[in-house]
Amino acid sequence: MKKVSLLSILRRVHEDEKGAMSLEAILIIGAIALPILIFLITKGWPRIKEYFYQGLNDLEEGADAAAGGNTTGVE
Repeated sequence: MKKVSLLSILRRVHEDEKGAMSLEAILIIGAIALPILIFLITKGWPRIKEYFYQGLNDLEEGADAAAGGNTTGVE
């Protein structure tokens, strides 16, 4: 069995450039997505949250109407 030194493994990993394009693509996508995400969180989240809570309220009202006003589950 051939003995491989740690230095030769590190040298081989350092010289391997196969993942460089993938890393660059990830960084570019991140640079584009981060400002969009920040904008959505700061400007869009209040609207999304309001829409979500309105949907929950509508669902609760519908459940109350279906239960005949009895929300405890005990008749």
